[in-house]
Amino acid sequence: MPALPLVPLPAETLPGGAAGRGADGLELDASTRIDADPEAAGTEAWLRAELGAATGLPLPPGRGEDARLRLTVDPDAGLGPEGYRLIADDEGAVVVGHDPAGVFYGAQTLRQLLPSAAYRRSALGGRVWRLPSVRITDRPRFGWRGCMLDVARHFMPKHGVLRFIDLMAMHKLNVLHLHLTDDQGWRVEIRRYPRLTEVGAWRAESQVGAGTPKTFDGRPHGGFYTREDIREIVAYAAARHITVVPEVDVPGHSQAAIAAYPELGEGGQVGVGREWGIIETVLNTTDETIAFYRGVFDEIMELFPSPYICVGGDECPKGQWRASETAQARIAEEGLGDEDALQSWFIRRFDAYFASKGRRLLGWDEILEGGLAEGATVLSWRGTKGGIAAAQAGHDVIMCPTATSYLDYRQSDGPDEPIPVGTLLTVADVYGSEPVPPELAEQGAEHVLGAQVNIWTEHMDSPRTVDFMAFPRLSAFAEVAWSSHERSFEEFLPRLEAHLERLDAVGVEYRPLDGPHPWQRRPGVEGRP
Repeated sequence: MPALPLVPLPAETLPGGAAGRGADGLELDASTRIDADPEAAGTEAWLRAELGAATGLPLPPGRGEDARLRLTVDPDAGLGPEGYRLIADDEGAVVVGHDPAGVFYGAQTLRQLLPSAAYRRSALGGRVWRLPSVRITDRPRFGWRGCMLDVARHFMPKHGVLRFIDLMAMHKLNVLHLHLTDDQGWRVEIRRYPRLTEVGAWRAESQVGAGTPKTFDGRPHGGFYTREDIREIVAYAAARHITVVPEVDVPGHSQAAIAAYPELGEGGQVGVGREWGIIETVLNTTDETIAFYRGVFDEIMELFPSPYICVGGDECPKGQWRASETAQARIAEEGLGDEDALQSWFIRRFDAYFASKGRRLLGWDEILEGGLAEGATVLSWRGTKGGIAAAQAGHDVIMCPTATSYLDYRQSDGPDEPIPVGTLLTVADVYGSEPVPPELAEQGAEHVLGAQVNIWTEHMDSPRTVDFMAFPRLSAFAEVAWSSHERSFEEFLPRLEAHLERLDAVGVEYRPLDGPHPWQRRPGVEGRP
């Protein structure tokens, strides 16, 4: 039976020792050394830094029998992509990975087998660091185990993003979908268009809550990542076997860009968006705007080596296009049927452009409207219908339906939930989700690359609130995306409760299972349940 991201299943523990040499397991002490293949050197450095800080042990390099922890890559071990085998007994521990990622996930499991203090940043003293005798063979179910983090609505400083990457790695997630632009902010430096951040990264104020009439805080908000920040984020994630997928939203959700460069829009000068929801402002469909965004994506592709580039494509209002002479002329010139087809035409321009650069276009399921671009991969968020249609047509899909994947949705029906929006989505709901719809059981399941959860931050104005909304639901999702065994929430719950001790050690301000702490509430701020 495979191990799970939170802790290996009890059935994998071998009371007689992994090799029959004793039941006590391996005690780590000042004499413990680590040996690693060159391909596992990154994991060796990571493990030494993390465990060294928590335990106070030096964990120096060793060779052969001198080393009690060994990390090795063996693509012929029959483990499969990202798979690993962990064997520990009183003689030592070895992690064998199919690839470097597999070694890293095996090292993550090794850390999970130690006391929760193994997640602290400094040694507390008085601890015995013992690995139980185990033999674990494990591999993930899906190759895409993702989380979308919206840094456009509320900016998350770089150190917060790096911390979030560590939390993803802790849960064996491997895709950070970074939502970098929206109506309310542009968060990435583009050298050839400096006003995108000079103007588009800052708004005058922000809507508070989701009540009617709308209220605002009167407080300017903004920020952006420099090119060097992005390179650091991407490299930091790659060292933890996480791919950062950038999203630059077009042709809707683009008011921040239009505020910086009004010629991109259909309606003249606008400010950076300050309210939530769907805003009517859209990009125009002129050749000049297409060229502008090709320039943007050229720099995005330079900064992000990800095979996928996300163009959004969601919630694009068509009112301005219906009233626009240039949009209507484009529809006539290209022989398009309507504004939905115009959006498809717009998206196809970038599908072809990315393909010419060796990349693939990723978009929310609205890109199905008017015809799907040939090489596009679909994020199915409005339920599963779009993903089913795309997969059955031979397109790759990522499943992230709102009912089970939107971590901005309220976590209970209780009156203490801060700014409750959306439908109810509990930890149990997330854990009970199934990424592959039954409609794809006979045809199309092979096109489900995996699943992700989405953290939209309209109502998350700090990393503390992101912690509260993401955890422990993200922990539940990690098992859904990783494991293929039959899941039981009753079996999961006590393991989750033990895992909360690790989150405490890391410093995650998660939502307690019995409801929010007093300081996590937002009394008087209306939501929209």
